[in-house]
Amino acid sequence: MQEATFTELRSHAKDYFDAVEGGDTIRVFRNGKAIAEIVPVRTGIPSWKRQAQPLTIKGISLGGEILSDRQKSV
Repeated sequence: MQEATFTELRSHAKDYFDAVEGGDTIRVFRNGKAIAEIVPVRTGIPSWKRQAQPLTIKGISLGGEILSDRQKSV
């Protein structure tokens, strides 16, 4: 992460935005306080929409165990 004062950002905006385009984050300070972070825009599919591997656990399936238990009580 790079850091820049507001004045530096204004004076060298192209350089800082080139860095952001390259994947870097810029933290901007004014009067010694952090006021903003410039981060790259995330592209692509959000994590909740990505194809995931199904969870597999060795042993009895919960659904199968519930059905088995229900059949025993009938």
